[in-house]
Amino acid sequence: MKQLTWILFTLISFILIEPLTANAPANPPRKISEEELAPISKSVEKAIRVHQIPGAVILIANQGKVLYRRAFGHRALEPKKFPMTLDTLFDIASLTKVVGTTTALLQLVEDNKANLDDPVAKYWPEFKENGKAEVTLKDLLTHYSGLRPDLDLEPSWSGYKAALKKIEEEKLTSPPGTRFVYSDINFTILGELVRRLSGQSLEVYCNEHIFKPSGIEDTCFIPSSVLFDRIAPTRKDRIGEVHDPTAYRMGGIAGHAGLFSTADDLSIFAQMLLDGGRGKSGQILSPAMVERMTLPQSPPGKMPLRGLGWDIGPPFASNRDALFPVGSYGHTGFTGTMIWIDPVSQTYVIILSNRLHPKGNGNTQALRDEIISLVSYATGPVSAKQAIAMRPSLADYYKGDESEVENGD
Repeated sequence: MKQLTWILFTLISFILIEPLTANAPANPPRKISEEELAPISKSVEKAIRVHQIPGAVILIANQGKVLYRRAFGHRALEPKKFPMTLDTLFDIASLTKVVGTTTALLQLVEDNKANLDDPVAKYWPEFKENGKAEVTLKDLLTHYSGLRPDLDLEPSWSGYKAALKKIEEEKLTSPPGTRFVYSDINFTILGELVRRLSGQSLEVYCNEHIFKPSGIEDTCFIPSSVLFDRIAPTRKDRIGEVHDPTAYRMGGIAGHAGLFSTADDLSIFAQMLLDGGRGKSGQILSPAMVERMTLPQSPPGKMPLRGLGWDIGPPFASNRDALFPVGSYGHTGFTGTMIWIDPVSQTYVIILSNRLHPKGNGNTQALRDEIISLVSYATGPVSAKQAIAMRPSLADYYKGDESEVENGD
C-alpha cells in the first residue's frame, strides 16, 4: 500500500509541476536599462521637496551590473547643512537583523554549533524562565516566538546585561509557532546567542566572519569619530549613535539594530547573496543556506510568510501582483532604509535615507513603493515558468499557478 501511495504521489506531482517546468525558457527576465530607471530621480526629489526625507542614496543593480547609483539632497539639515554623498554612512536600523545577526547565526548553524529547531534554553538556560522553554531559534528568526515587539524602557535601565535580565523576565503573549509578531526582542536574543555560540561579541564576529571576507569596508557598530563627517544623523544631536532606544541603552551593539552602513557595502552584501553566498575571499554562507533562509520558513499554514530573518515577496515583475508571493526577499529599517533582492530577475534595490532627521516625522513608504514599482515595471512581465527556470526551488510554490503571463521578449 505504501509503495502504491508513493507512486500515485509521484505521478500527481509530475502532472502539477511538469506543465510549468517543461520547455521553461532558459533566458532570464529582460535586462533593465539605465534609461528606464531615470524617473527615480523625480520620485526622490519629490520626497525631499515635501519634507519626507532630507536626502537619500539609491543603488540598483541588475544581472551583475550596477545601473543606478545616486545621492540626493542633504545628509544633514541642522544645525548645519551638508550635502548627501555616495559614501554616506546611515544608521540602517533593522537591516542589522539580516545583514548582521541572521547571517552570523546561520553561519554558526552551518558550523554545527547550533540547530534551528533547538530551544533557545539549550544555549541560554536562564531564558526558559516564565514559560519560554519551548521557544526555538527558528521561532525567533521567523517572528513566531510569542514574544512582545519590544522591551519596556520604563522604569529606566541601561547596559547590555540589564537587557539580558529583562529578556529572561519576559513572558510569552502566545504559544510559540502560533502567531506572527514582529519583535525586536527576538533578534536581541539571537545577537546574544551569536556571542554564546562563538565566544565573540556580535560586533567582532560580524566583522571577522561576514564583513571582511565579503570585502565590506565601512559597515560597523559604533562608528569611529573619524567617520563622523560621513554619517547621516537621525536626530540633529545624535551623530554616530544608534537611534533605536533599546540598542542605545545596550551600548550600541544589539542583534536587532545598531549597524551603520553605506549603499556600496550593502551592494556587496546583496550581490554576495545573489552569488550563492560567495564573498570576496570565500563562502559566507552555502548556496543551500541562502536558498533556505530566503524561502518560507513560517509554521505551516501561517501568514505572513517569512524566511529566516527575511521578509518575502513576489519577484520583481510588472505582473508581480498576480504571482505567488515567493521569489524575492528583503527588509526595511525604521530610520528609512531598505534592501530588497530578487534572484528571479537578478536585481537588488537599496534605499538609504535618514527620514527621522531633523524632527523625527519623515516617511519613506511612498518612495519605496514607487521605486519598487518602477523597477518591477522595467523587468517586464515574468511567468511562473520563468521564475522556476531562474530559481528551481520555487517549483513547490508555483505548481498549478494559472496566473502566469508570458514574457514579451
